[in-house]
Amino acid sequence: MNICVFLSAADLDERYTRPAREFAELLGKAGHTLVWGGSDAGLMKVVADGVQEAGGRLLGVSVEFLANKARPGADEMVIAADLAERKKLLLDKADAVVIMVGGTGTLDEATEILELKKHGRTDKPVVLLNTAGFYDGLEQQFRRMEEEGFLPRPLSELMFFAKEPVGALAHLEETLSGR
Repeated sequence: MNICVFLSAADLDERYTRPAREFAELLGKAGHTLVWGGSDAGLMKVVADGVQEAGGRLLGVSVEFLANKARPGADEMVIAADLAERKKLLLDKADAVVIMVGGTGTLDEATEILELKKHGRTDKPVVLLNTAGFYDGLEQQFRRMEEEGFLPRPLSELMFFAKEPVGALAHLEETLSGR
């Protein structure tokens, strides 16, 4: 299974790196492929290291203006012309999506996949891994959107909220095995 992970290239503290390493180890040990932004910095590096060390494959999708930061030694590295092409390639190459701690780029990627799901353009499972409550406010906002009629589909059809890495991967494996 190819699992796309949206996350930050920023250096972060143990509240975020520990669960990222745990999720990466679970992915690698299960023989899954990490599809990610291709960076060899910050949380992206933590996850790529963990997947590779646990025996998983790495499929990176970088972008021309960040190609100098692409991870050497990935099993496959694709260089997109721009961010729009990068997002498309990430989603095309993935069977499922996990949203981890990140900044505006991660939020952009997350909302794009949700828009695609909302309009029936993809049925890929999406998990928001809410490490250390990082996305509590976003989850609350999504629930308000649902309650007030701003989502045409139930939120549970758009994404699954997980608090721990093991729950995130279990949901994906269960969802994808039922297809």
